[in-house]
Amino acid sequence: MVLETISRIIKIQLPAYLKKLPLPETIGGFARLTVSEWLRLLPLLGILALLGYLTIRPFLPKKKQKDCIINLKIQKETRPVVNEIDIEDLSSTTVCYCRCWRSKRFPVCDGSHKKHNQLTGDNVGPLVLKKKIL
Repeated sequence: MVLETISRIIKIQLPAYLKKLPLPETIGGFARLTVSEWLRLLPLLGILALLGYLTIRPFLPKKKQKDCIINLKIQKETRPVVNEIDIEDLSSTTVCYCRCWRSKRFPVCDGSHKKHNQLTGDNVGPLVLKKKIL
Protein backbone atom coordinates (compact mmCIF):
# COMPACT_ATOMS: atom_id res chain seq x y z
CA MET A 1 0.00 0.00 0.00
CA VAL A 2 2.81 2.43 0.85
CA LEU A 3 4.68 1.63 -2.35
CA GLU A 4 1.50 2.08 -4.37
CA THR A 5 1.00 5.52 -2.84
CA ILE A 6 4.59 6.56 -3.55
CA SER A 7 4.32 5.21 -7.09
CA ARG A 8 1.10 7.17 -7.68
CA ILE A 9 2.67 10.36 -6.38
CA ILE A 10 5.75 9.99 -8.61
CA LYS A 11 3.98 8.80 -11.76
CA ILE A 12 0.73 10.78 -11.70
CA GLN A 13 0.54 13.59 -9.16
CA LEU A 14 4.08 15.01 -9.50
CA PRO A 15 3.94 15.34 -13.33
CA ALA A 16 0.46 16.87 -13.11
CA TYR A 17 1.72 19.38 -10.50
CA LEU A 18 4.77 20.29 -12.60
CA LYS A 19 2.63 20.81 -15.74
CA LYS A 20 0.47 23.35 -13.86
CA LEU A 21 3.47 25.40 -12.70
CA PRO A 22 4.15 28.66 -14.54
CA LEU A 23 7.70 27.80 -15.64
CA PRO A 24 8.92 30.30 -18.26
CA GLU A 25 10.80 29.17 -21.38
CA THR A 26 13.67 31.65 -20.88
CA ILE A 27 15.49 33.22 -17.96
CA GLY A 28 13.99 36.59 -18.85
CA GLY A 29 10.56 35.03 -18.47
CA PHE A 30 11.04 34.88 -14.69
CA ALA A 31 11.01 38.69 -14.62
CA ARG A 32 7.54 38.71 -16.19
CA LEU A 33 5.97 36.35 -13.64
CA THR A 34 3.21 37.80 -11.48
CA VAL A 35 3.14 37.63 -7.70
CA SER A 36 0.58 34.82 -7.72
CA GLU A 37 2.74 32.82 -10.17
CA TRP A 38 5.77 33.28 -7.90
CA LEU A 39 3.70 32.08 -4.94
CA ARG A 40 2.77 28.94 -6.87
CA LEU A 41 6.51 28.33 -7.54
CA LEU A 42 7.56 28.76 -3.90
CA PRO A 43 7.00 25.15 -2.73
CA LEU A 44 9.04 23.79 -5.64
CA LEU A 45 11.82 26.35 -5.13
CA GLY A 46 11.89 25.58 -1.40
CA ILE A 47 12.23 21.84 -2.02
CA LEU A 48 14.97 22.43 -4.61
CA ALA A 49 16.85 24.71 -2.19
CA LEU A 50 16.56 22.11 0.60
CA LEU A 51 17.79 19.32 -1.67
CA GLY A 52 20.70 21.49 -2.82
CA TYR A 53 21.68 22.27 0.79
CA LEU A 54 21.44 18.62 1.84
CA THR A 55 23.62 17.68 -1.13
CA ILE A 56 26.46 20.10 -0.30
CA ARG A 57 26.20 19.86 3.50
CA PRO A 58 28.68 16.96 3.87
CA PHE A 59 31.29 19.05 2.03
CA LEU A 60 30.91 22.18 4.20
CA PRO A 61 33.67 22.76 6.78
CA LYS A 62 32.91 21.51 10.27
CA LYS A 63 32.61 24.23 12.90
CA LYS A 64 35.19 24.04 15.67
CA GLN A 65 34.58 25.90 18.89
CA LYS A 66 38.15 27.13 19.28
CA ASP A 67 38.66 30.70 20.39
CA CYS A 68 35.19 30.99 21.86
CA ILE A 69 33.89 31.91 25.27
CA ILE A 70 34.32 29.01 27.65
CA ASN A 71 32.01 30.12 30.46
CA LEU A 72 28.56 30.06 28.88
CA LYS A 73 26.27 30.48 31.90
CA ILE A 74 27.91 30.11 35.32
CA GLN A 75 27.98 33.23 37.54
CA LYS A 76 27.95 35.58 34.52
CA GLU A 77 27.18 38.59 36.75
CA THR A 78 30.55 38.17 38.55
CA ARG A 79 33.79 39.43 37.02
CA PRO A 80 35.96 37.33 37.40
CA VAL A 81 34.45 34.16 38.81
CA VAL A 82 36.52 33.10 41.81
CA ASN A 83 35.78 30.11 44.01
CA GLU A 84 37.79 29.78 47.22
CA ILE A 85 38.00 26.46 49.03
CA ASP A 86 40.01 25.76 52.15
CA ILE A 87 41.91 22.53 51.67
CA GLU A 88 41.42 21.77 55.37
CA ASP A 89 37.65 21.66 54.72
CA LEU A 90 37.86 18.88 52.12
CA SER A 91 35.60 16.03 53.17
CA SER A 92 37.39 13.36 51.14
CA THR A 93 41.06 12.79 50.36
CA THR A 94 40.71 13.67 46.65
CA VAL A 95 38.40 16.25 45.06
CA CYS A 96 38.22 17.28 41.37
CA TYR A 97 37.15 20.79 40.38
CA CYS A 98 35.88 21.80 36.96
CA ARG A 99 38.05 23.98 34.69
CA CYS A 100 36.03 23.66 31.46
CA TRP A 101 32.88 25.37 32.80
CA ARG A 102 30.67 22.60 31.40
CA SER A 103 30.03 20.70 34.65
CA LYS A 104 26.41 20.32 35.73
CA ARG A 105 27.70 20.32 39.34
CA PHE A 106 30.06 23.32 39.00
CA PRO A 107 32.53 23.90 40.63
CA VAL A 108 32.85 20.13 41.13
CA CYS A 109 33.95 18.22 38.01
CA ASP A 110 31.48 15.73 36.53
CA GLY A 111 33.62 14.68 33.53
CA SER A 112 32.00 17.13 31.06
CA HIS A 113 35.48 18.21 29.91
CA LYS A 114 35.80 14.95 27.97
CA LYS A 115 32.97 15.91 25.59
CA HIS A 116 34.21 19.53 25.45
CA ASN A 117 37.70 18.33 24.47
CA GLN A 118 36.30 16.00 21.81
CA LEU A 119 34.18 18.76 20.25
CA THR A 120 36.80 21.52 20.33
CA GLY A 121 40.15 19.74 20.22
CA ASP A 122 40.96 21.36 23.58
CA ASN A 123 42.90 19.53 26.30
CA VAL A 124 41.39 20.95 29.49
CA GLY A 125 41.02 18.68 32.50
CA PRO A 126 39.93 19.05 36.12
CA LEU A 127 41.86 20.60 38.98
CA VAL A 128 42.62 17.72 41.34
CA LEU A 129 43.19 18.50 45.03
CA LYS A 130 44.55 15.80 47.27
CA LYS A 131 44.43 16.02 51.03
CA LYS A 132 47.44 14.70 52.84
CA ILE A 133 46.56 12.34 55.61
CA LEU A 134 48.77 12.93 58.63
